[in-house]
Amino acid sequence: MTTPWLSTYQKELAELREALARSPEGAERDAIKKRLTALYRQADAAIGELSRLKEEMHGLVEKYKQVPATERSAAPAAEVRPAPRQDRLGASTFIEKGWHLITLGDHAGAVQALRRALELAPGETQAEALLGWALMLQEQYDEAMATFAHVLEKEPSNTLARVNVGYICLKKRIFGEAIEHLSRVIRQDSDRKATLYAHYYLGLVYLEREMFIDAAGFLERAIQLGPNLVEARFELGRALWFAGRRDDAKEAWAVGAAAGSFSPWSARCRQLLELVNVGGEVPRSSAA
Repeated sequence: MTTPWLSTYQKELAELREALARSPEGAERDAIKKRLTALYRQADAAIGELSRLKEEMHGLVEKYKQVPATERSAAPAAEVRPAPRQDRLGASTFIEKGWHLITLGDHAGAVQALRRALELAPGETQAEALLGWALMLQEQYDEAMATFAHVLEKEPSNTLARVNVGYICLKKRIFGEAIEHLSRVIRQDSDRKATLYAHYYLGLVYLEREMFIDAAGFLERAIQLGPNLVEARFELGRALWFAGRRDDAKEAWAVGAAAGSFSPWSARCRQLLELVNVGGEVPRSSAA
């Protein structure tokens, strides 16, 4: 049975789904974004209230257990189970929130949500792996590396942790170790998302080493696995440009610029395309 408040959310989602199916443009598209943002915030607040309610219920269970047996009803009753030591259900809410905040680029908020998940379920591997990712995206590489090392100690096959260890090695310019970790993820091929990023990061490794043909190959594979990864199109354009394939580079940036996402990478593709069209120089570093 669906509760009334849940029905309201489902109705709003259905309306937004229908609106998006019409491929809206301009003001209508902006209005849909505002409605989606507002709905997410409302749902997030509701989840927080439910989590607090559940914690209060756990407290009442503990109080019940403290009532002397002589004061309880003499009639047989169902056993009251103690509150679990690890609140994995509550933790999953914060894990989901952490992942969503990572995708929105709110890395500090993701760290806060994932630390809360680990308070509720200490040692939860998925929460630890995502926490390491959020820390990595804040360039807190040493803490992120320690977090990933803890995950891999428990689960050597955890590809999400390993692919990000490879990225940190890339940022620290330890290219040999980066290639080793990322190639292992590709060989394992047990998680599509990890495999996608392993190809993308290997593309960046070979870009840094100015091995542009190899870089382009890995970046093209990353795009095959994740067509919406606009940053891969930006970097692919750079690899192709420096490899002498300038028309192909322009095409990669044009596709990235037309992606129509909220990602700043679309804007960067457009800016770089405009730059080369007026005879400008492509920067050697993607951060330039």
